[in-house]
Amino acid sequence: MEQEKLKARILLEALPYIKEFYGQTVVIKYGGHAMIDENLKKSFALNVVLLKYIGVNPVIVHGGGPQIGNMLSQLQIRSEFKQGFRVTDEATMDVVEMVLVGKVNKEIVNLINLNGGKAVGLSGKDGFLLKARKLEMVIDKQDAPPEIIDLGKVGEVVSVNVSLINSLQKDGFIPIIAPVGVDDAGETYNINADFVASSIASSLKASKLILLTDVPGVLDEEGKIISTLTLKQSLHLMEQGVIKGGMLPKIQCCLEALNYGVKKTHIIDGRLENSIILEMFTKCGIGTQLVFS
Repeated sequence: MEQEKLKARILLEALPYIKEFYGQTVVIKYGGHAMIDENLKKSFALNVVLLKYIGVNPVIVHGGGPQIGNMLSQLQIRSEFKQGFRVTDEATMDVVEMVLVGKVNKEIVNLINLNGGKAVGLSGKDGFLLKARKLEMVIDKQDAPPEIIDLGKVGEVVSVNVSLINSLQKDGFIPIIAPVGVDDAGETYNINADFVASSIASSLKASKLILLTDVPGVLDEEGKIISTLTLKQSLHLMEQGVIKGGMLPKIQCCLEALNYGVKKTHIIDGRLENSIILEMFTKCGIGTQLVFS
């Protein structure tokens, strides 16, 4: 009986958050270890289905870097990275699209459907969902001209067709989006999933953008989790070198989303079971939330 009472208390404690987010859109970037471990995969699917059943509208953007790397290795196509981006030639782009759209996306759709949801898989090419252009990367140098880096068919989002997402949500579906975009000429581009999630959250004016990662959150100089960061504090920590490495682009995605009207952004540990529910429906959360001020 005591265990049942505890469950009831937990549900009641979650009630204010359920009321707050009812009818709101939450964009979740799904990646890292949460996409590999079988228990975490099921936990993720159940979290997403629960969100939908209590009136939240989840939109999922997924990565697939390790899966792409494995397939390239099997096909004996060499992988090259510059500034953290996979250089994407024609052959690599074919593999990226095949793995992300044809395999990973459909596995996630199937996983959510098997756990009681109604998921629909999309790539950015469907209905011109993600209009893209080639990413121009320029590295400034102190004592030399800027270096222009050609990443091949790596792109950035120009616009998002929100009407397609809205239509799916209206009919009770959960959109599962592969980060592949297309330009006006029909050229296909490989786009970083974090930036796609940020662009979609911004275009939808989502209540939240949640990035699932393989770290506990943003850490301070002593290695402790920073539970809340404002835009100003984030910029200061980046200038001081406290936020660095792979966390930098994630922070940049979150700040961009905040600047475009997303209310809160979150960086959480996807290795923790039920991480989405713990972040959204508990008082303290589990990771780092970023707010405008």
